[in-house]
This record gives sequence, C-alpha cells and structure tokens, in this order.
Amino acid sequence: MQQRMTLVTLGVGDLDRAIAFYSRLGWMPHPTSVEGEVAFFDLGGMVLALWDRQKLAADSGVPDGGGWGGVTLAHNVRDSGEVDAIVDSAVAAGATLARAGAATPWGGYSGVFVDPDGHPWEIAVNPGWPLDEDGRPQL
Repeated sequence: MQQRMTLVTLGVGDLDRAIAFYSRLGWMPHPTSVEGEVAFFDLGGMVLALWDRQKLAADSGVPDGGGWGGVTLAHNVRDSGEVDAIVDSAVAAGATLARAGAATPWGGYSGVFVDPDGHPWEIAVNPGWPLDEDGRPQL
C-alpha cells in the first residue's frame, strides 16, 4: 500500500443539509456527484465524499455508535487571521464553535468548528509545516 490517502467519506444524517453547509463555505460539489445519494468535492489531489451515515457504517462493516468517531479533520492555513476568518465563516454557515482561535502549546494557532453532522474541523497555522504555493504542508 502506498503512503497516501485519496478519499475521506463523512457519514451524514441529511445529505442535502450537508451539501448546503459545505457549499456555504465556498466548496462546490463535483459533477460526478449523484443527486440524493452522494456528494464529491475535489480537494486538489484528494476527494471528500458525503454519504448517508447508516449506509457508510454498513458498507464499512462497523457499528454506528452515533457519537464522535475518534477523527478530527484539519485544514492548515498561513496565518492566524485566516484561522479566525474560516472559523467565523463556518459558524455563520451553520457550524458549532468548539474552540475559538488561540495560540497552541506547539507554537501554532488554531481553532475548531464542528459541522452540522458532528465532524470536527481544526483550522490551524503550524510553523513546523510551512505550506507550499499550492497550500500543501511540507513536513
């Protein structure tokens, strides 16, 4: 198995609501999305999919406990102003604020919002992972 990830699928309770939320963030569903079934977002080398939570659990062969699944998604940016702006726009789009932007113990700055289906997103500046011109972190 090559060391890469190509797809993250988020289980959602209401596909239309989830699409509307991510669209309010400025993300556009890809034309290969299947209306009423699944939405795909091209993340520039990776794909985010939104799919019915129960179908995803069944397809993955796992029980759905209904709570947080032990995963937090992250989006790195170049400065603290971007962190605050993105977190604020997500909250305005319908997210819940989990943690306002603030300095971190590891020398960065981050904030967290939770999408309408309970998926947490950390928006962060990490000085140890500078972003290239395409926004990809350099480890």
